[in-house]
Amino acid sequence: MFIKNSDVAFTPCGEGMKRKILGTGGSMMMVEVTFEKGAVGIVHTHVHEQVSYIIKGNFEFEINGEKKVVKEGDSMYIPSNIPHGTVALVENSIILDVFTPQRADFL
Repeated sequence: MFIKNSDVAFTPCGEGMKRKILGTGGSMMMVEVTFEKGAVGIVHTHVHEQVSYIIKGNFEFEINGEKKVVKEGDSMYIPSNIPHGTVALVENSIILDVFTPQRADFL
């Protein structure tokens, strides 16, 4: 399956955030999330495993109570049911998230 980013519309997903579902299949899902400066991905948990890759910008990321500043090229692994969240530190910051299993709540 081929998916062109330019063919996928953004969906609002919180104040100052929007996402594109770029790929789904089997038990996996890939999502691109764009943040305005200061936008907050509130601390939350879900049953899905998650790998996040910073495409652009800088974020303060929190995983299980530990906070670190991450930048372009950095990545994080978040196990199932672990609290995590983020704050965008610069305008137009972008994270690529991969989930398994798929996030039915995003579809």
